[in-house]
Amino acid sequence: MDTHYVYILTNKSHTVLYVGRSKQLKQRLIQHKNNSTSTFTGKYNVHKLVYFETTKYVNNSIKRERQIKKWKREWKINLINGLNPDWKDLSEYI
Repeated sequence: MDTHYVYILTNKSHTVLYVGRSKQLKQRLIQHKNNSTSTFTGKYNVHKLVYFETTKYVNNSIKRERQIKKWKREWKINLINGLNPDWKDLSEYI
């Protein structure tokens, strides 16, 4: 079974939240950090991993990503706070 990730990135001031998904999260985080300013994450310096969850199936990760993207900001913040109340960069755990 493969592992698929759904994740949330933020910037230093926590004003921007970005929801994504990937099969290879470590490589995807590197891509985000190396993005040019023409991309959303590059333009707003959204590189800090503050939340992630895993699923076994790609369809579940797609469904979950879409679900979280539709959420109000407050709900996303509550999700992050439940796992990572200090909003530490979790990329070292990947």
